[in-house]
Amino acid sequence: MPSTPTEPVPAAAAPGAAGMLAVLQLCDSALPTGAFAHSLGLETYIDDGTVGDEPGFLAWVRHCLHHQVVPAEGWAVRAVATAADDDAVWRADDLLAAQALPAQIRDAASAMGRRMAEIGAENFPSPRLTAYADRLRAGTSRGSPAVAFALVGADLGVAWEHLAGAYLFSTVTSLTQNAVRGIPIGQNAGQRVLRALHDDVARGVERIGRMADDEFGATSPGLEIAQMRHAWQRARMFMS
Repeated sequence: MPSTPTEPVPAAAAPGAAGMLAVLQLCDSALPTGAFAHSLGLETYIDDGTVGDEPGFLAWVRHCLHHQVVPAEGWAVRAVATAADDDAVWRADDLLAAQALPAQIRDAASAMGRRMAEIGAENFPSPRLTAYADRLRAGTSRGSPAVAFALVGADLGVAWEHLAGAYLFSTVTSLTQNAVRGIPIGQNAGQRVLRALHDDVARGVERIGRMADDEFGATSPGLEIAQMRHAWQRARMFMS
């Protein structure tokens, strides 16, 4: 039986290893933030018959990634992870809430953000994350999973590029699992979609690095309209 290593981990390597393990934990599809209950408007397209198979979903999720997630939450991950002070973090939270026009999307982000902050503060406590969780309980900040996620990763020394890539991929993974159930397309098809999105996520991170602040929130009106219409569907599997 191999012996357990007894040499200490070099101090310089510890923060990065701890940070990446935290990122993996928070990106797990089983993390209880409620993401499984939100389709971000996909269900509207399914109900319309616009999305009904693997190619249709791949086209939709690519559009959602590049025209909504990257210029909003993706930008926020970088902004929070590189924030010079706490006020910049609270501002990112405010901007995310302000630019989310559909009420269901604002409410979904707030609910998932609160859960992410609670999970993060309990398992990866830091002064900034604790302060953010306190602001959410007091109603001073609205709540965003992107903000809470970035605070955990940044406080553990993970580079914003790695955080952004992980967050983008986690988002499309949640949407793909919802497509597997909602269309349905099947588990193998879901894995093909995720593999096809690898380059899209990499391009998304590159774009985030080039984005000026005035590009924040430049999202697709079509997605927002579908997300608004979701509230009036006759029958729904998802909350948004």
